[in-house]
Amino acid sequence: MNDTPRKGGAPSNVRSLSDAIRRVRLGETDRSDVAADFREAEQARLELLADELRDVFAEVPAEDEQFVFSISHGTQPRLWIDSTAFVTVGRDRRTYRFLKDTRLGRTVIVESASLDDVADTVTNYVAERIIERERAIEGDWLIKRVMRDDPARPGRKALRLEAEPKRILDNRHAGWIVAGFLGGVLIGAVSLFLYAWYAAGG
Repeated sequence: MNDTPRKGGAPSNVRSLSDAIRRVRLGETDRSDVAADFREAEQARLELLADELRDVFAEVPAEDEQFVFSISHGTQPRLWIDSTAFVTVGRDRRTYRFLKDTRLGRTVIVESASLDDVADTVTNYVAERIIERERAIEGDWLIKRVMRDDPARPGRKALRLEAEPKRILDNRHAGWIVAGFLGGVLIGAVSLFLYAWYAAGG
């Protein structure tokens, strides 16, 4: 062990805990400043994209509440499009990543450093979601229409009800024809029997 004294008589191997704590805190502060700078850079890029899409967001019908259109300020800033789709900035701080959470996992819709390409993709996504919503509403309306009393439906039912007695009458006529045929056969058989008996007796 080196016990060579410093100037003033203090040994060289003496450590100061307070100095170590100060160095660690300074290091953490530096790392925090770097992380904060990264978050600010990511947020700035997302704000540029939001500005590019501002007119698109403004055209969405007011009654369509499926979209969010807001930037979250967390550990990793995100531009939320709806509750499952959002845009983040990649690790290179330049690339936009448009992601969507689905039942099969997270899907990358587009990944590009081009602001225009990402803005176009988000615009198309918004348009597709609006069309899907309109189709769903139209489907619900059609289902309700079918379940509701339709003036044309009783007419078709009446025609079916009118056709039922006609088929019954047709069946009855067929029964009378068969009965008549069988009666004729029976009468003919009896006549032949009587004729044969008479001829034998004569």
